[in-house]
Amino acid sequence: MLQQQQLRQLLPEGKGDTGTALALLGGSVAALGLWKWLGRKRIQRKMEEARRTREEGMKKMAKAVQQFREQVPSVQRDAILSLPLLELSGRLQEGSLSPRTVLYTYLEKALEVTQQTNCLRHFIPECEEQLQEIERRTEKGLLYGIPVSIKDHIGHKGHLATCGLLQCLDTVMEEDSVLVKVLKKQGAIPFAMTNVPQSLFSYECSNPIFGQTLNPLDPQRSPGGSSGGEGALIAGGGSILGMGSDVGGSIRLPSSFCGLCGLKPTAERLSLSGVTGPVNGIVAVPCALGPMARDVDSLALCMKALLCQEMFQLDPSVPPIPFNEEVYSSSAPLRVGYYDTDGYFPLPPCMRRAVKETRSALQAAGHQLVPFSPPRIPYVINELFMKTFFADGGRAFLDVFTGNIVDPGLKAQVNACKMPRLVKKLLALLLKPLFPRLADHLSSMAGMRSVQEMWDHQHQIQVYRSQFISQWQQLQLDVVLCPVLGPAFTMGYPRKLLGAISSTMLYNVLNFPAGVVPVSTVTEADEEELKLYKGCCDDPWDRTLKQAVSGAVGMPVAVQCVALPWQEELCLRFMKEVETLSRGGRRVA
Repeated sequence: MLQQQQLRQLLPEGKGDTGTALALLGGSVAALGLWKWLGRKRIQRKMEEARRTREEGMKKMAKAVQQFREQVPSVQRDAILSLPLLELSGRLQEGSLSPRTVLYTYLEKALEVTQQTNCLRHFIPECEEQLQEIERRTEKGLLYGIPVSIKDHIGHKGHLATCGLLQCLDTVMEEDSVLVKVLKKQGAIPFAMTNVPQSLFSYECSNPIFGQTLNPLDPQRSPGGSSGGEGALIAGGGSILGMGSDVGGSIRLPSSFCGLCGLKPTAERLSLSGVTGPVNGIVAVPCALGPMARDVDSLALCMKALLCQEMFQLDPSVPPIPFNEEVYSSSAPLRVGYYDTDGYFPLPPCMRRAVKETRSALQAAGHQLVPFSPPRIPYVINELFMKTFFADGGRAFLDVFTGNIVDPGLKAQVNACKMPRLVKKLLALLLKPLFPRLADHLSSMAGMRSVQEMWDHQHQIQVYRSQFISQWQQLQLDVVLCPVLGPAFTMGYPRKLLGAISSTMLYNVLNFPAGVVPVSTVTEADEEELKLYKGCCDDPWDRTLKQAVSGAVGMPVAVQCVALPWQEELCLRFMKEVETLSRGGRRVA
């Protein structure tokens, strides 16, 4: 009552009451519009400042490279860039190449590649300090003098870890992540941070701040994601070794799209300390850090360097298991399980061909091949994977975009998350007869309604892992050969096909080490066969996949190699076997 009297005192009496109220309402609307306009201007200024800082860094690095070229004009740049990592490392260790020459050679090439692909988020100017530091050392680490690129959200002291998000532009990392500390201890020189999709939850590579990254093999195609900046930089020749992360395929998909080798280890094998993410605390399907490079030996050298006493001391939560060189170097025949489709999302003919040809090559080389069928993939994708990340119906995911411009690649996901739970369930029910895969996908995004349901969900992941391992052991398998999504999608298509990454998602749910090896390229015959592709449901997803990969003649075609948890060395050994056979070699005795 008192409030009503106070309100009347504030408003004039008589005939002007309605007009005054309308004026106040109009003023409020105008004020709200002004506030929103100012907010957009503030966001725009923040993004422009971030871009300006990046451009200034690029110019400074270009100037430093130019000064080096003037001081040492005789550098054989192409010869250095063509060296495989093991040979480059050997030359650095013996002193026939200097770390300074190698660093500036790769800095110059990285500048060229990012001009073509927009793959770099920022150069790391402290790389020159690290160079001086390793030149003073008496002991050379396993990665002595090797320039290494790192994904945007792997912490480096004095730099941002943006995840492509505006709210992260104010947070500078106070110290190096454990991974960066160990790389530096082993003599590596982190020199660049690479671009990522907004929020990391995408296998495109675009964000509103730093823009779209292109595939260096075909600028009309995506480099994959979320480690897409790494994929583009390495494939373009601007880095010889990169560190990415993987929670649904984010190392393996860019490796497939860009023709690289990439390893997703068991999640806890490498330290995640100092690595940021837009939504933290999701442990049921864990994130894993891993290397990306041009060949398998590079991945093995990187893992050998990282799995050292320094990492085990800096992060005691990492199991102190050094790299087992004996397993990696073994030439004993393997018992290999294989499949060319998971039954949920049949991949294009070229990807299935790659598995079949690799299977035949392995058999001819003396390995034993056993058919294997991964169980219940639709259940894994929707009930285990999707429900893990949308357990709250997408509220945490939406919070990430508060005050942000949403990248076009994520608008469909954001809009789906905005739907009330009841609307998601009803829409899923209506879609079920026409588009069952999308219906299940949407239903899984409705989330969970109780703590008990979440506990049960996490238990079901453990049960599935146990069942999968039991099936693996019954067949007495050493490793599994299977497909990976590819070839590289035409730009804009990954956002339409989140469900297409079932081939990689599976091994995140299982937390198995899994790697990708390029074995072929798309042929004209593959293109002809693609015209007959129907998928499994003849639904919009199948038709969209066909459009996404068409016209890819000459693009890389890869396979996926998998081992049981903590057996990264065996996974790498299998990858090496596949790589050798794909190049016409023979490794088994």
